[in-house]
Order: sequence, then C-alpha cells, then structure tokens
Amino acid sequence: MKAAMLAASVVGAMVTTADSASARPELVAIAGDYSPGMIVVRTGERKLYLVLDGSHAMRYTVGVGKAGRQWAGTTKIDGKYRYPAWAPPADVKRDKPNIPDVIPGGSPQNPMGVAAMTLAGGEYAIHGTNVPNSVGGYVSYGCIRMLNTDITDLYERVSIGTTVVVTR
Repeated sequence: MKAAMLAASVVGAMVTTADSASARPELVAIAGDYSPGMIVVRTGERKLYLVLDGSHAMRYTVGVGKAGRQWAGTTKIDGKYRYPAWAPPADVKRDKPNIPDVIPGGSPQNPMGVAAMTLAGGEYAIHGTNVPNSVGGYVSYGCIRMLNTDITDLYERVSIGTTVVVTR
C-alpha cells in the first residue's frame, strides 16, 4: 500500500515529453535484486533508475562515459553540492590543456550544472549539465550527466550514503 501511494504521488507529479532536452523521469517497472532508494545506472541504455520498491523505479535519461571512459561497479554518494565549482581531473586537463584550473559554480561553462552528487572512490559524480543536448549520449569522462531539472529532482530524493550500482 505504501509503495502504491508513493508511486501514485510520483506519477501525479510527473510531466512527460518526447523532447530529451526537457525530459522528465518516468515511472517504470524494474527487475533485479535492488533495494528501495538504490540508484541503478545502465550505461548501455543511458538510463538511471531510482528504485522505489521491489518492482518500480523512476527512470531518467543520462549521458555516460564515452568509449574508453565507461566503468561499472558499486559505490555510494559521498557528497551533495548545489552549484559546485569544478576543477578538471588530470585526464580532462591533459586532453584540454587550455581549460581553466577551476570553473566557478553557476558559470555557464561549468560542466556540473546546478547540482552534483559525488561518488565514493574516484573522481566521478552524478551531475547536471549546461549542455542539455548532450544528455542521452556517450559524452563524459565517466560521470553520469543529467538534465538540470532531473538532477534537481534526484538530488531531493536521495541522501549521502545512497548506494549506486553502475552496469554496462
């Protein structure tokens, strides 16, 4: 009953469009051994799932690592930030040496968008973007990229310590 009420409230709050640049999460069925509250990223689908119960999830379209930059594993959210400043990791700086050492939060050039949730054990994050047409592709150095509206929605739904499972 509780899950049905949660699902009904989520469905009532959703707006769905065909345009990926303005996509909203969708309530979908999910199969697997996942716990409520867990985030599952399926890089091959370019989708992120927030598990609601044993058979339902909110599904978001995401951008994922480009060829040679994808990874898989289990981690946890270890930080949540609104309008974070961004310092490019060594790989990015090597490929783009003219990029500034730090891009302030809120700058249109900041690739983190309006919010970021860092992942334990590396330099990756689930974050927004100021380039909405990049969402849905193989575009990053390993981060999970979301529309700013979607990262804002997910940011409000999860907490530090949330388990994140990334599969290919």
